[in-house]
Amino acid sequence: MHAAVGDQYRVRSRVIGHADRTGEILEVHGPDGGPPYLVRWDDDGHVGLVFPGTDALVEHLVEPRTANATDGL
Repeated sequence: MHAAVGDQYRVRSRVIGHADRTGEILEVHGPDGGPPYLVRWDDDGHVGLVFPGTDALVEHLVEPRTANATDGL
């Protein structure tokens, strides 16, 4: 898995009817874009260090994500 700051991190829901969880990658701690990643989750603004599992993926965005209401917290 390879990521860059500003990419979207997505964890697929394992429960039918529940949404995937998404967040913005703030920092990449592994070599060459590898994990772990510091992620700010979109649903609650929580920031945490993640080690991706098989249900996770990185979506490379053409343009960086814009600031949102949780910036500065």
